[in-house]
Amino acid sequence: MQVSRCVYRHQAKRSTDEPIAQELRQLAERQPRWGCDKMTDYLRNQGHVWNHKRIRRVYRAMALHLKRKPKKRLPARTAQPLVVPEQRNQTWSLDFMSDALSNRRTFRTLNVLDDFNREALWIEVDTSLPAERVVRVLEQLLDWRGNPVRIRMDNGPELISRRLESWAREKNIELLHIQPGKPAQNAYIERFNRTYREDVLDAYLFDDLEEVRTITERWLEDYNTIRPHEALQGLAPRQFALQHAPIVYL
Repeated sequence: MQVSRCVYRHQAKRSTDEPIAQELRQLAERQPRWGCDKMTDYLRNQGHVWNHKRIRRVYRAMALHLKRKPKKRLPARTAQPLVVPEQRNQTWSLDFMSDALSNRRTFRTLNVLDDFNREALWIEVDTSLPAERVVRVLEQLLDWRGNPVRIRMDNGPELISRRLESWAREKNIELLHIQPGKPAQNAYIERFNRTYREDVLDAYLFDDLEEVRTITERWLEDYNTIRPHEALQGLAPRQFALQHAPIVYL
């Protein structure tokens, strides 16, 4: 047959992939957020000499690859000039903040500001503030304060939801979304957030949400009625509004 005797007698010894699969399976259970590259480096550090291409082939065959969550495409956001409104209810600003209770349970706040006199219209406090809750808070403010012409906000998931957009269309309110990564375009409420954090969130150790709400409501009353504001000629927000544009509170 003109074949070398050593070749004729050679028996192919194809190794099984089961040891690799077993290691990957156990590793995926312990570290579900690790990808193929990180698992490969880990196995190398553990002394295994498997080829990285072989590990990737087994990894894909086991369907362990992580699913990437696609980012929601945002419409083009143009920079809006940050001007001081000439009267109330022309422009409101809206933003979220977060903090934690003494037991490390996190909570969020929804802050709403009237840019005209920097009056804090409301601060909603809870562990979760989805889009439906945002709409409900704004509805209550509309009943008390009247409809604003526009509301300025960032691009958080609650603020780009269809629920909020449909509500704004029904109320004929324009939603102004700032450019991503440009918080200075919403500077009025960003400055307010700093004051609220220094005076309340960083000043107290809260045991429960009710305590956060009680202290926040008391602070809001002082902020709007007696705390001087440099941008308002040294007047409190409601004092400034009464001198420049009388407001009838419902």
